[in-house]
Amino acid sequence: MTDRYVVIGNPIAHSKSPQIHAMFAKQTGQAMSYERLLAPLDGFADTVQRFIDSGGRGANVTLPFKLEAFAFANQLSQRAQAAGAVNTLIFDGDRIHGDNTDGLGLVRDIQANAGVAIANQRVLLLGAGGAAQGVILPLLEQSPRSITISNRTLSKAEDLVQQFTHPALQACALDALGEAYDIVINATSAGLSGELPPLPAKIFGAGSFAYDMIYAAQPTAFMQFAQRQGASTRDGLGMLVEQAAASFYVWRGVQPDTAPVYDSVRAQS
Repeated sequence: MTDRYVVIGNPIAHSKSPQIHAMFAKQTGQAMSYERLLAPLDGFADTVQRFIDSGGRGANVTLPFKLEAFAFANQLSQRAQAAGAVNTLIFDGDRIHGDNTDGLGLVRDIQANAGVAIANQRVLLLGAGGAAQGVILPLLEQSPRSITISNRTLSKAEDLVQQFTHPALQACALDALGEAYDIVINATSAGLSGELPPLPAKIFGAGSFAYDMIYAAQPTAFMQFAQRQGASTRDGLGMLVEQAAASFYVWRGVQPDTAPVYDSVRAQS
């Protein structure tokens, strides 16, 4: 019997998740299918319920439904509770378990794939929206020296600091940033439109590592700016593959090898 999984979003035609999970399934010998599922903007819950009723076993959730998935689940992981959003759903009888693997995917890509340690490093997290909130707990679990959250609207960054109440967390306005950081993570959506957040060049040093959670065929404006300051860079494709692998493990109990999948998807992008 083939277990059925989907990725739900709107729009969804661009999603690389089906090809990623197809490679994971083939590699690990799992009998499963994985497809895209377009949900109407006002019909997420109904769409998921129909999929459950048809025998669906699990789903990934992408924009703009991660908050609705959080509300739809009747059981939440600690990661999902901290993120305030769900990107992975597991269906088991009446149990709808919500998880969030985005932060785990980010941390694995930075440490295992890029070879950059987070422990005892000064981290700058740009943005204070859902993407930023979703990665704070997994970053804190790696024991950085500090995480500075910086946002155009300072109050939003301060709200996140208050929410997590961790001594390593602090907030700072973008125009008040005055030092170089070891790791700079762009969690803003500016790159989607080719824009660059208003960043001072001094946040990057010669040894800085700049990570853009957005992935594209060409380096983003943020990555180009960081490179000009001497920083090494990486985009979010590895995060996409790693968060998918974490979802796959939640569903199937098997950890796939992400390296050949990353190489294949990169070659096609």
